[in-house]
Amino acid sequence: MTDTRTTRTRILLADDHGVVRAGLRALLEAQADMTVIGEAEDGREAVNLASELRPNIVIADLSMPHGGMTTISEITALGLGIRVLVLTVHAEERYLLPVLEAGGSGYVRKSSAHTDLLDAIRTVSRGEVFLDPAATKTLLRGYLGRMRTGDELDIGEVLSDREREVVKLTAEGYTAQQGAELLSLSPKTIETYRHRAMQKLGLTNRAELVRYALRAGLLSEEQA
Repeated sequence: MTDTRTTRTRILLADDHGVVRAGLRALLEAQADMTVIGEAEDGREAVNLASELRPNIVIADLSMPHGGMTTISEITALGLGIRVLVLTVHAEERYLLPVLEAGGSGYVRKSSAHTDLLDAIRTVSRGEVFLDPAATKTLLRGYLGRMRTGDELDIGEVLSDREREVVKLTAEGYTAQQGAELLSLSPKTIETYRHRAMQKLGLTNRAELVRYALRAGLLSEEQA
């Protein structure tokens, strides 16, 4: 008989509000594919517990004491493959961009956690980046604004047309399955193009690929 606990996503909760942690724990423990292995009240404790417990994902509040971007960076720097999913009340662009740049793999607003959090956890656990539609639009506007100031990359001679298409879809938040349907390819082929593009660009994870695609100007203003 297979022990389903071995396949569960191991999650560490980091939030300074006990009521929030209790609510999150109840929601996540009700899922057959998730388990909460620890809780932290601030960023320092989150980093220490991440190192000790080695969760798959840390769900971190952006505004908790000793938290913020430093916590994301330090957990990522542990080199344990731990992904950080930010759960926060903030939606402004000034928070979105630094989250990805610090190594975060996702961004969910507390106001939409009841509908988006479980999907976000499953998306991030597959190694993909999760941003809700409103956050994606804000993020794209920020990068488009930077490109108007000249911070645009030219990758036309680096990637093939198909690789650019796949990178573009990745930046827009499409999964491999969704991209396959749009391009009439198999999900495995989409993954192959994505992996090949990452190799050419010297990138190591999909979060970096998203950031690079945005900086490269693969998205039009109409999409933002």
